[in-house]
Amino acid sequence: MKDYHINIFYSAEDEGYIADIPDLEACSAFGETPEEALKQVEIAKAAWLEAAHAEGKPIPEPRYRPAIYQFAS
Repeated sequence: MKDYHINIFYSAEDEGYIADIPDLEACSAFGETPEEALKQVEIAKAAWLEAAHAEGKPIPEPRYRPAIYQFAS
C-alpha cells in the first residue's frame, strides 16, 4: 500500500511548521522545525487511523497527489 502524502509548510502566524495529511480529514500537527512537524503528524496519523478503526469508520485510500506530481506521470 502506498502511504499518505504529507504537506509541510511554514506558518508565520503560528511561528512554526504545520504538517497535514490531505487524505485524512483534520489530521495535522505543529512543530518548531519541519522534522518535528513530521514526527508529530506521524503520531497524529497513527491516532487518526486507530480511532477510525475503533469506531468502524472507513479508512480512505491514499489518493492526494500535488499538482506537480500529477503532470510528471
